[in-house]
Amino acid sequence: MKKKILLSLAGLASVIGVAVAVAWPRNDFIASRSPADFAPTAQNIARGAYLAKAGDCMACHTVRGGAEYAGGRALETPFGSLIAPNITSDRDTGIGAWSADDFWNALHNGKSRDGRLLYPAFPYTNYTKVSRADSDALYAFMQSIPAQKAPNKPHSLAFPYNQQIMLAGWRLLYFKPGEYVPVGTQNAQWNRGAYLVEGLGHCAACHSTRNSFGASEDGLSGGLIPTIGWYAPSLTSDAEAGLGSWEVPHIVDLLKTGVSPRATVFGPMAEVVQRSLQHMETGDVTAMAVYLKSLPATPAPAVEVSTDPRVAEVLAQGKKLYEANCIECHGADGKGLPPHYPPLDGNRALTMKEAVNPIRIVLNGGFAPSTGGNPRPYGMPPYSHVMDDYEVAAVVSYLRNSWGNKAPPVTASEVNRYRGVPLD
Repeated sequence: MKKKILLSLAGLASVIGVAVAVAWPRNDFIASRSPADFAPTAQNIARGAYLAKAGDCMACHTVRGGAEYAGGRALETPFGSLIAPNITSDRDTGIGAWSADDFWNALHNGKSRDGRLLYPAFPYTNYTKVSRADSDALYAFMQSIPAQKAPNKPHSLAFPYNQQIMLAGWRLLYFKPGEYVPVGTQNAQWNRGAYLVEGLGHCAACHSTRNSFGASEDGLSGGLIPTIGWYAPSLTSDAEAGLGSWEVPHIVDLLKTGVSPRATVFGPMAEVVQRSLQHMETGDVTAMAVYLKSLPATPAPAVEVSTDPRVAEVLAQGKKLYEANCIECHGADGKGLPPHYPPLDGNRALTMKEAVNPIRIVLNGGFAPSTGGNPRPYGMPPYSHVMDDYEVAAVVSYLRNSWGNKAPPVTASEVNRYRGVPLD
């Protein structure tokens, strides 16, 4: 028995050794076109500031109420807590001592200046597609950020996830560096959109299912974000957030203002629109819309209609609650008054397999983001203080099965799971 165990451990050590040997030196180097690309000129800094908005860098690298880009925000994962680092120009605690090559190596290869492998909570699996020229402009901007003396806090990860050797093995399986390569059969606008969505925009970081090792498995086909308790819908399925049937201007409206005749954004996506997308040029957002609209559609799963008489009772209770609390804004026909009061009839946010988003909106309320195109958004009040878990389940189940909507009912236990989850 002991011999078998020793042989197993030896085999595991061999596998890990091979992984380290292959993954640790896995580098891809592209030199700057010219030192002028990362020089601290007004033009480079302005371009880098725009790219930082497009990548929503501040969202992770700024703690609420703290100095911009000074780090400290905890990113909770199933493997433990990762603390975003200081990326201001401070030479001791930030990245002020980094070269343009160091910065590009972090984005492109997922490696720190000292050679440590970075955890993919920093989405270098997407950022690797960013061009060297854009990386250099980002570097020029980051070096212009006022220095903040903010020592980086250590991560809090369980063993063995805190071991670099394990991260090397993960990279061997799930990461390959490489710039975005334009698709020759598509035009420049489509390729620009693909570059932004797949690279700097790192949309797949949320809108994809992750396996048990935390690796994105299926592009943009949607996934639950367990650490914040929201579901990022599929961008390929018309049963969720697929945009194949949308008009491009409506997609642009949604991304830049948070509202459109077809939908309104809430939750984490509202923050993305407010902090990032609204600041992007209309041409770039249009390119993203064109690319997203072109994604191949995935078939919608069949919906099983329950014949349980208890479900009918729940829906009847939900109808009474809707008429008492919701009908004034959303109407008896569920058509609402878009864009201020979103339609519920045909609203795919209600009918997705995962019901977490409508549960959270009924519990906590929500606002579309305040943007230049929608500076005074209408909001929905919370109902967690006036409805218990059974009542929230009833009204959400009613919304999912009215006006032609068809989706499985939700349970009180599902509601209770998210009642105490923070908004972000």
